[in-house]
Amino acid sequence: MSRRLSRRHFLGTSAAATAWWVGMSDRSFAQSKSPNEKLNLAIVGVAGKGGDNVNHLESENMVALCDVDRNNLGKSSERFKNAAKFEDYREMFDKMTDKIDAVVVSTADHTHAPPSALAITLGKHVYCEKPLAHTVREARVLAGLAKKHKVATQMGTQIHAGDNYRRVVEVIQSGAIGPVREVFNWCNKGWSDGRFGTAKPAPAHLNWDMWLGPAKQREFCEGIHPANWRRFWEYGSGTFGDMACHVMDLPFWALNLRYPTSAACEGPELHPDGAPAWTKCDFDFPARGDMPAVKFHWSDGGVHHDLVKNTKDPGGKSLSEWGLGVLFVGDKVMLAADYGRYV
Repeated sequence: MSRRLSRRHFLGTSAAATAWWVGMSDRSFAQSKSPNEKLNLAIVGVAGKGGDNVNHLESENMVALCDVDRNNLGKSSERFKNAAKFEDYREMFDKMTDKIDAVVVSTADHTHAPPSALAITLGKHVYCEKPLAHTVREARVLAGLAKKHKVATQMGTQIHAGDNYRRVVEVIQSGAIGPVREVFNWCNKGWSDGRFGTAKPAPAHLNWDMWLGPAKQREFCEGIHPANWRRFWEYGSGTFGDMACHVMDLPFWALNLRYPTSAACEGPELHPDGAPAWTKCDFDFPARGDMPAVKFHWSDGGVHHDLVKNTKDPGGKSLSEWGLGVLFVGDKVMLAADYGRYV
């Protein structure tokens, strides 16, 4: 259990599904005999968004809590006194496999895939926070494992379940604004400029080796844990990777988009440590059925395309002043939306 899990090792072994784990869990998930029966849940990552997920699941039976930060783990265990506590998810599965029905993974992005893969391999249902993985390769491995082991899985993109997004999808697909040939997505947030500082001892409450997981071995430094890891390539992917899956989810859903035929991106000069202060990206998507081809745009860090800057909402505010949003350009009219409104 003390062995480090390298990214190379994860990618090399996940698809093989580590046979000895499978042997330990060679049983089908027991179907609930009652709709009121509670799930036995294991939580990997109990603070931040993980804490929010726990709040929504507190009616279930928490059997195991896992977090690399003992402070976070201690606070959560005060609420669920009967739950077993772990810093290492591998030890948790080793000791608790038969007691767990499903797993919620809400760690830093670079450690989404390993515990999710192991849980799926063991036949456990998985809810994993967005983005599903740190690389496309990891996402494909997880999708393959979920299909192979036939467990229920979901990626946590909470805005997707809201009434506003659903209503916008209905409006767009009804043809109310006409065929959509261009879409603008933007987010003013800036998870950028991650820089590795002077090495120093990790806080006593933080298991830094487990926090690194499959990432490159580095000494601890300030400005990474608990939230700013999003600024670093090795752990996150900047504003684009953190926020586009929320914002772009709406047009992908409403317009039945899948894969672009071309993509081009611009931004400041690439830095090896961290994400840029802004990005602007342009995609081309082909026609889908009776839906025409789409020009698709993204911007973050407060840099906007001209149409976003020049279009005002009913209150006279430029759309570029919205914190984030989507602008659908229909043949009849345009529709702008964010998480909770559309105009």
